[in-house]
Amino acid sequence: MKNLFVAALLALGLASACAARPASRGACLTECTPRIGIVSAFGQEAAILVAQTRSARTWVLNGNRFTTGVLRGNPVVIVLSGVSMVNSAMVTQLMVDHFKVQRLLMSGIAGGVNPAHHVGDVVVPDRWAMPLEVYWSRDGALPAPCGAAADVSCLGLKLASADGRPLPPFSLATPAGPLPTGLFMRENFVMTAATAPAGEFRFDYPVDAEMLAVARTLRPALARCGPKAVASPGAEPDPAQCVKSPPQLIVGGRGVSGGAFLANAQYRAYLFEQLQAQAFEMETAALAHVAHANAIPYIAFRSLSDLAGAEAFDADAVTLFSSGLAETNEAAVTLAFLEGWRRRH
Repeated sequence: MKNLFVAALLALGLASACAARPASRGACLTECTPRIGIVSAFGQEAAILVAQTRSARTWVLNGNRFTTGVLRGNPVVIVLSGVSMVNSAMVTQLMVDHFKVQRLLMSGIAGGVNPAHHVGDVVVPDRWAMPLEVYWSRDGALPAPCGAAADVSCLGLKLASADGRPLPPFSLATPAGPLPTGLFMRENFVMTAATAPAGEFRFDYPVDAEMLAVARTLRPALARCGPKAVASPGAEPDPAQCVKSPPQLIVGGRGVSGGAFLANAQYRAYLFEQLQAQAFEMETAALAHVAHANAIPYIAFRSLSDLAGAEAFDADAVTLFSSGLAETNEAAVTLAFLEGWRRRH
């Protein structure tokens, strides 16, 4: 009887200790093979990757379909996030909680910001930011809700800055001159195990240096004509299903994400001028935030669909999607990276 009582006390103590101990990132709720997590925002590309995954198995979590298996020699788990920052963050954290994700890879389509790039190019930025996380002031003067100019700390916020000075707010060009919108970029608060309990503010989320080094070695064969450009085997491609410039892989620079679909040429020019941004889309920086919070290295590949906010009709933008070129080239870069990563390790 005494032994049973002692055993019960020990069990109670162990249960209390386990309840008090925070779960480590090494824990996984569903499947615990170390894997590269691949999050795709574009369904057709995810389908290409899943089709080439060996020993594929599907897991459905809260309605989201995760596919585990081996892709180009790497254990992976693949999921489609759906469009938007919220979906990207939610699905990425779901993946991190349920699978043993050691590295993250995001791929999909983006609007171009750098006017030197072309439709079909694939960009691999070295960092990502969220410029639409803003302090919306009434005018272009530095806000001072906490007393001093640019001080928003009493609100739990921090303005984004460069060289120690807040970044200029966005202004609209009008016939009467610049019209201030009062939109000041902010940094994001993020909590990590390393920075708890104070947390930290960040504007940029750098991609993993080792993954970026592998990306710089890639020489994928990027097509100018999509798979639907050839009507029958051996036939010549339909020129209408080919982009004008041979697509290139471009590594480096800043990528930006936000909750708005960007169709404003002035704001695109502002992002290029102030941030030297290369591409704009609606998912990667949210994944980067989750990756940083969980101390997981990440990288992202984005195929450019158009010049965001361009007013002139661009036949190449239509061709990119109608010919299947968008998902084909994006998948080609992802697969080339996985091959390079396998060789490196």
